[in-house]
Amino acid sequence: MADVIVATPRGQMPCYLAKPKRPEACPGVIVLHDVGGMSQDHRNQADWLADAGFLALAVDLYYLGGLLRCIRSVARDLIARSGPAFDDVEACRSWLARDRDCNGNIGVIGFCMGGGFALMLVSGHRFSAASINYGGKLPPDVDSFLQAACPVVGSYGGKSRWEQGVAEELERALTRALIPHDVKEYPEAGHSFMNNKEQFWFKLLRYAGIAYNEPAAMDARRRIAAFFHTHLG
Repeated sequence: MADVIVATPRGQMPCYLAKPKRPEACPGVIVLHDVGGMSQDHRNQADWLADAGFLALAVDLYYLGGLLRCIRSVARDLIARSGPAFDDVEACRSWLARDRDCNGNIGVIGFCMGGGFALMLVSGHRFSAASINYGGKLPPDVDSFLQAACPVVGSYGGKSRWEQGVAEELERALTRALIPHDVKEYPEAGHSFMNNKEQFWFKLLRYAGIAYNEPAAMDARRRIAAFFHTHLG
């Protein structure tokens, strides 16, 4: 596990690279953080993916100035489905694809805001599979948007007030588009159920339905790893 620097069109992005223990080339995964940005929890997501056999690169979309300076521009790009944040992700994908430990097949996984980005990256961004985790509402043009999508695995918390019914909507849309998928809603989990942050402020969010749920997180990890192995090799 190491901190690395990825050259982007806008500068030098510090990232966290987690490698599997086995020496042979393996699939790569770009890991996109939640709205809080780079954190130990974000690195931990890359670590469990590495333990599952993937070369995982945890990126920092706020690298040019931190959360307060960057969140508005990153959110604007997400809404627009294009812009510098997407260029940064592509730079990271290309960097990972060139790594000698990568077999050339790259997936993307995102949580919360990162899940929204993962959804927007399923079509036309050269990813071979995507994991969308509580990434918000689906776009109105979801049917046309998914026509050229890569395989998708999605995980949602049934108690999340921001994503009520999204899991079922995504399941139906992917079925209509004939895209391989695995979408599951966890009735006892809320938003951010895969993020296990130690900060006091995150613990307080439990009262708003935002909290880590270990049984749901462990099952989601199992499903994601199996799905990625199937579609990334």
